[in-house]
Amino acid sequence: MTTFAPDSLALNRKLPLWYQVSQSLRASILGRAPHDPLRLPTEDRLAEHYGVSVLTMRQALKELETEGLISRHRRRGTFIEPSARRTAPVRLLGSVDAIVAQQSGERTTVLEHGPEPVPAALAEYFPDLDEATAYRRLRRDGHGGEPTNWAENLVRPELADRIDLADLTRWPMTKVLRDVVGVRISRITDTVEARLADPETSRLLQVPLLSPILHYTGVTYDESGRVVDVARIHYRGDRFSFSVTVEAD
Repeated sequence: MTTFAPDSLALNRKLPLWYQVSQSLRASILGRAPHDPLRLPTEDRLAEHYGVSVLTMRQALKELETEGLISRHRRRGTFIEPSARRTAPVRLLGSVDAIVAQQSGERTTVLEHGPEPVPAALAEYFPDLDEATAYRRLRRDGHGGEPTNWAENLVRPELADRIDLADLTRWPMTKVLRDVVGVRISRITDTVEARLADPETSRLLQVPLLSPILHYTGVTYDESGRVVDVARIHYRGDRFSFSVTVEAD
């Protein structure tokens, strides 16, 4: 039987391996295509794929099972739940794969894209540019179709020239830049704050004007320390909460 093929993962030895594997597999599951098989490879094959021990792989799978993304059946194997949906917390976690996982698994529509002057509020991130390429996308719940968040990305033009819009309807910008365009991402700086819905957010997310919104800003740097993308995501306050995970040494 054909099994689901998860994305590869470059492990960071400073973070728990089971956590990195669970987040990478979570992103693969939530970003899968409709025709992808639901059956996962065996624990042994997954452990070999990620370069970890079977015990570490088992712990990662347990995390996804608890979340309701997979189900495990003795003698039959492990399967992706067809009705699996993302959970609500907006998490500040410790890896790029965690960011990808957070933003995966929803129906995405590209509303508009094109060159725009760099806003004064973001000029510090693009000191060498007068213009960058802006993308605006609306994400909907994968089941009921309700708007959950909308995103604005400002990307360096030479990278935007290599982005296929079809990829942005399936994957978050972070994954497209890293895995499709080939940007070697060194870090992402996250900020989350409470705001009130402005007229555009109210219209797109179908919430009352001035209702609570979670506003996320993610600044992505490449290995040279250059900013390649600034993401601003507006989350519905009635669908998301804010969570921070701190791992003990």
